[in-house]
Formats: sequence, structure tokens, C-alpha cells
Amino acid sequence: MKNNLKFLVCCANGAGSSLMMKMTMQKVLDKAGLKPAQVHHCALSEGKTAARNFDVVFCAKNFANMFKDAEKNGTLVIGLRNIMSAQEIETALKANGIID
Repeated sequence: MKNNLKFLVCCANGAGSSLMMKMTMQKVLDKAGLKPAQVHHCALSEGKTAARNFDVVFCAKNFANMFKDAEKNGTLVIGLRNIMSAQEIETALKANGIID
């Protein structure tokens, strides 16, 4: 398990769905006992610039290609099919060795 990671959650406008995704992700992190350094949600326009300052970026699968520059700098970008699915978030975190 990796504590003190910085997570960024992005959606198209940064208002509704990213906030819901952030809350769902926070529940998954809490359940796993992971203590993040930061969890931030925002619009894609802000996220594309800010992503390189985060360890992990979550977004809808169709937006994941917008974060190629951040990936080149070591940021893990996780595209989700269902951004509200706690199961999908948990599976992605496990698959990437972030939670056990």
C-alpha cells in the first residue's frame, strides 16, 4: 500500500461528476486504509496542466489520452469506464499496486 500519494480526479467541467468520483474514490481509499497526501477534483482544462504535480489521475476512459504529457513524467493515468463505480476504482488501484 502506498500512502501519501496525490490524487487528481478530472471530468469535463469539474463541477458534478468529478466531485462524485472524488467522493467514491475517497471511500475506496478509506476502506483500504490508504492515507493520501491530497485528493483534488477539477475540470479537464485545469487537470491537463496540473496532472504532472500528482501521482495518480482518474478520469473517464475517453479523456485518458489528454494526459500523455503527465504520463511521460511518471504520473499514473487511470481511465474509468464507469466513473461512479467503487469496484472499478478499487480494481484499478489494486492492479497498479496502490492498495492491497
